[in-house]
Amino acid sequence: MSRYAWLEPSPLEHVGWDVDVLYGPWPSRHADVGLAAVRERLHRSPVERGLALSSRGALFDSAAGNAQTVEDLAGCPELLPVGTVDLRDALAAEQQLDALTAAGVRFLRLFTVEQGAEPGFPGYRHVVDLALARGLVLLHDGDVRRFGPALAGRGAQVVFLDLHAYFLADFLLLARAEPGFRATTRMLSAPDSVERVVESVGARHLVFGSRTPFMDISPQTLRLRYARISAQDRAAVAGGNVEELLR
Repeated sequence: MSRYAWLEPSPLEHVGWDVDVLYGPWPSRHADVGLAAVRERLHRSPVERGLALSSRGALFDSAAGNAQTVEDLAGCPELLPVGTVDLRDALAAEQQLDALTAAGVRFLRLFTVEQGAEPGFPGYRHVVDLALARGLVLLHDGDVRRFGPALAGRGAQVVFLDLHAYFLADFLLLARAEPGFRATTRMLSAPDSVERVVESVGARHLVFGSRTPFMDISPQTLRLRYARISAQDRAAVAGGNVEELLR
């Protein structure tokens, strides 16, 4: 019996950086996926390295979660730690952001959905001000149509983690004027979503993100594999754009 071509691994699915990796418990999930299991999942995938953080920082205690993430990932060369703060307690953010930057953390993930933050909330604005002043790259959840305008015009480096194919045109309009706006490929499920971004604003506005372990990695790598883009653009999306952020 013949096999489907997509069942065979391809170098076109190689990913240098996955920007959307979590580990630890999550209330809406039935399993507590620990760091060892996540590392094993990545090891079996085409993903070489990832940006990761403990869910403890997002859901329970941001300071303790940040400390845990930095400590845990010190022994994981394939994972780079990501920090977070509690947007409901923005007064505590300054000290936490100073601790993160002192530890060499370059990325700050904002959980606006879980923490009920809106673009106009004082706490949200305060945290963003502090993060941008420290040169942190924001890994941002939520609706780009609501948060994008609040971040525009500030020279911000932002990766939008939840961009849906339905709202791609809104992102493209923002990205025309915002060289620091990027989005992950995770929810760009329309047949030509990746191609539209590359053709409209360039491959530098896309990065790979899977949200492992809560979503399967393979549909994301297959989307990259079969995207009708050049090898140079594929390499940028698969990791080159993150390397640029790390310089």
